[in-house]
Amino acid sequence: MSRNTKINLLLLLVVAALAVLPLALGLGDHKEEPFTGADAEAETAITEIEPDYKPWFSPLYEPPSGEIESALFALQAALGAGVLAYYFGLHRGRRQGEQRALERVGDTGGAAGDTAGESTAERA
Repeated sequence: MSRNTKINLLLLLVVAALAVLPLALGLGDHKEEPFTGADAEAETAITEIEPDYKPWFSPLYEPPSGEIESALFALQAALGAGVLAYYFGLHRGRRQGEQRALERVGDTGGAAGDTAGESTAERA
């Protein structure tokens, strides 16, 4: 097994543990909504500190339910992952194309210093 495969498996295990352990250990059981987002937690903390606080602005769009809000968040995450995957795939494809082009030039004897007509592969 290559080093990269081991690192990828380790990272996958860490991510799985971060997702499963809070549920398995019952973290957040003492709360009414145990796994709310940071925005809700911040709003609760602000209203406890300053009950008369008025927000500076209101959201442009408020989804009618939590399920729709979750779906929109998942869509946003999927689009972001798609953009990242496209970028990394494009970068890797370009790099592989450059390597193949360099290999073709080396195989055809186009390397500098080939005066007797032999290619770099034949000299090695």
